[in-house]
Amino acid sequence: MTDDNLPARLNPPVFYSATLLITLLLSYTALLPQQADELFVGLQKLIVTNASWFYVLVVAIILVTTVYLGASRYGEIRLGPDHAKPDYSRLTWLSMLFSAGMGIGLMFFGVAEPVMHYLSPPVAEPNSVEAVREAMKLTFFHWGLHAWAIYAIVALIMAFFSYRHGLPLTLRSALYPLIGERIYGPLGHAVDVFAVIGTVFGVATSLGFGVLQVNTGLNYLFGVPVGDSTQVILIIGVTLLAVVSVVTGLDKGIRRLSELNMLLAAALLLFVLLLGPTVFLLQAFVQNTGAYLSDIVRNTFNLFAYQKTDWLGGWTIFYWGWWIAWAPFVGLFIARISRGRTIREFVMGVLLIPSGFTLMWMTFFGNSAIEMIYVQGITELADMVNKDVSIALFAFLSHFPFSSVLSVIATLMVIVFFVTSADSGSLVVDMLCSHGRNDTPLWQRVYWAGGEGLVAIILLLAGGLGALQTMTIVSALPFSIVLLIAILGLLKALRVDVYKRESLALSLAPTVVNASNSGWQERLHNIVDYPSREGVNRFIQQVVKPAMDDVAQELNSQQIEARVESDEQSAVVLRVSHGNEMDFTYAVLPRGHLQPQFVRQEAPFLEMEEDKKYYRAEVHLSEGGQDYCIMGWSKHAVISDIIDQYQKHMHFLHMLR
Repeated sequence: MTDDNLPARLNPPVFYSATLLITLLLSYTALLPQQADELFVGLQKLIVTNASWFYVLVVAIILVTTVYLGASRYGEIRLGPDHAKPDYSRLTWLSMLFSAGMGIGLMFFGVAEPVMHYLSPPVAEPNSVEAVREAMKLTFFHWGLHAWAIYAIVALIMAFFSYRHGLPLTLRSALYPLIGERIYGPLGHAVDVFAVIGTVFGVATSLGFGVLQVNTGLNYLFGVPVGDSTQVILIIGVTLLAVVSVVTGLDKGIRRLSELNMLLAAALLLFVLLLGPTVFLLQAFVQNTGAYLSDIVRNTFNLFAYQKTDWLGGWTIFYWGWWIAWAPFVGLFIARISRGRTIREFVMGVLLIPSGFTLMWMTFFGNSAIEMIYVQGITELADMVNKDVSIALFAFLSHFPFSSVLSVIATLMVIVFFVTSADSGSLVVDMLCSHGRNDTPLWQRVYWAGGEGLVAIILLLAGGLGALQTMTIVSALPFSIVLLIAILGLLKALRVDVYKRESLALSLAPTVVNASNSGWQERLHNIVDYPSREGVNRFIQQVVKPAMDDVAQELNSQQIEARVESDEQSAVVLRVSHGNEMDFTYAVLPRGHLQPQFVRQEAPFLEMEEDKKYYRAEVHLSEGGQDYCIMGWSKHAVISDIIDQYQKHMHFLHMLR
């Protein structure tokens, strides 16, 4: 079943169940914040004490699997039909996944985390050269490949099953290899409800905490008072901007804001590099990257088992839980914008490019801040970071030339990052509640965008943000178990897909277009001819469809179910059912292409866009377009091609058994 066949845009079991549970959890954390905080903190301590090893192992498996998929033969598989093209340019794609995935965290922790590790490292002497090295290695470790691998694997699972196999673009599709068609039942609804709750509370928590940084920046720049009233107004403002962005759609709203933020981020990064200790920062970036990569295995599996310290639970396990908890939201959004890319291109784009930019950001901001404290003796910066993390970025920028300009850019970036997080979160939740479809009514998108802002305001005023953040991290434990199972399902499905591709590459005897002596002349004519859509449609109806009818009739006579279908795009499709094994599909449809330049030069009267096109009768299998045309073939030749492809399919089924 594909999402196009689903009867309604809104999925009531997911929509109403999620709304009810969000209301109940919100009421609990808002009305009893202290009790909720104690409960969730207790659960978190229990997990850190007894399941830290599991979190560490899961994240290691995810990183290794993601790298393997990108480097192996599976990397050639496309997230979509074989003929699919990416929906967005690489720059736009990278901008959107970066803005939704981690942008706001860099603004909040780019200065604060390296300074905190420098002041209180887990193994080195505080305020020492070794502490500087450890601070940057640990920051790289928390914000580098591991985090993006978690996002990448969840996005890859959903994108593969949705775009390659026609399942809904929701979290439930990750379970298809395990439970099959039951993903459309109560278990699938429960998985999507879990994803909705995690996304809404994750975005709301980020809005609540992040608005503190915006408030701090406005206070530093313009003297805006810091307090609940100001922060509520800011959340309302961000929510309204998110609503506008959601209403304008992905291609205009989120896309344009993401591109703007990437430009602002690049500008701010360049300013810090040029106005700061430039040579030192470039040296530090190279050295930090080398130290990070050389220690990545040791740090990945380091549980501090031989040392009595709470550092692991307060930092690494916190981060791993947070990235896993956010993975359904960020993963679905990345999947939504990644259709048409190969798995290798996807892995390299999601894993390497954002990680590289993130590590550069952490070096330029973090090393500059530590250099101010360690070399220049600006100890008040360290005191301010310890006192209030939200002011760290602005306290850091105040020591640069043109500090006011830099602070304005930083504040604008924080606001835009919040808007992109809120509207991408609304888009994801709306899709989860609508069978993975994004052509939903306007009120649904507005409902979720406004709901996230309302949840953030209530929790901010009631003091329940900390409890909710802890609950979100605790929820990562059950999801990580589901994720491991889903990875096994993905590997199994990819293995089947590779077998299918190998069977299609099976060399068979060439198909003869026409058995007569003039066959080569007709073949040459077909090569240099540029037929119209009407000509191709006529060929499909008069030659291809009768050929399919004959094949279907023969298969049915041999007790194999086969049927020929037509659609509104003038395509004809032969479907052969094989019961529990994979069905065979052979379709021919007209595809328009721009005529070569030399043809249009000879026909200058062609002015309409449609007149500049010629059409091909292209063959599509269940995997997508095969990029060859059978226009002008005889009925016998078409039948031969169908039999050739069917023989490859049967060979594929044989390889699977």
